[in-house]
Amino acid sequence: MTFAFSDAETFRALEERLAHVRWIVGGTGAGKSTLTQLLADQYDVAVYRGDHAERGWLDRCTPQRHPHLAALRNLSPGAMWHDRTPHQVFQAMPSLHGETVGFVVDDLLALSDDRIILVDYFGILPRHLAPLLRQPDQAAFLLPTPAFRKNALANRYADPTRTRANCGSEDPTDTFTKRLARDALWDEEVRRQAPLHGLDTTVIDGPASASELADRIATRFGLGPGQRASSS
Repeated sequence: MTFAFSDAETFRALEERLAHVRWIVGGTGAGKSTLTQLLADQYDVAVYRGDHAERGWLDRCTPQRHPHLAALRNLSPGAMWHDRTPHQVFQAMPSLHGETVGFVVDDLLALSDDRIILVDYFGILPRHLAPLLRQPDQAAFLLPTPAFRKNALANRYADPTRTRANCGSEDPTDTFTKRLARDALWDEEVRRQAPLHGLDTTVIDGPASASELADRIATRFGLGPGQRASSS
């Protein structure tokens, strides 16, 4: 898809075509995938997992339109962290520059719209998502506290296979520290942008159980037993 973020007519059409989509987005380690699965198990919804889909975007991107994404194409695991500060890694993120949103939209438009679709994805900011929403309550931005994220990511890094995939030959401890700092910068950007676009954020700090949060998000999204997407 090719669209400019200033193209109001295009976005009005997309709002309608994506009216059946609900977005679970925000920071890493906030439990987005767990929450999405809980909702999918309870309600008649489809799930789109951006982290899985983005593996195919590298083959579809071009250096002209997606310079930051194309720059990742031939990087070995962990290379993005090599000799870079967290701020430099943050500035190099394709999602920061809106390079991934078009791929997400293309993928969603290719799916059936006969029921609600839950998007589980980290890499989209409020300013890029807001023009795609017919109503603000179609999106839930989850932001974990630093302690909650550190614990969640530490559990991931405890898996040797996952650690190698993320760090490659880089020092895991150093990479983990950079990762936490980079992700904190992303959270800060989400937190800054959200109110500017009429969107809110939910702090994830641990006291509320996943099932309690799922109930709150289900209410926000207007989900119910046998829920089907509506064109009204």
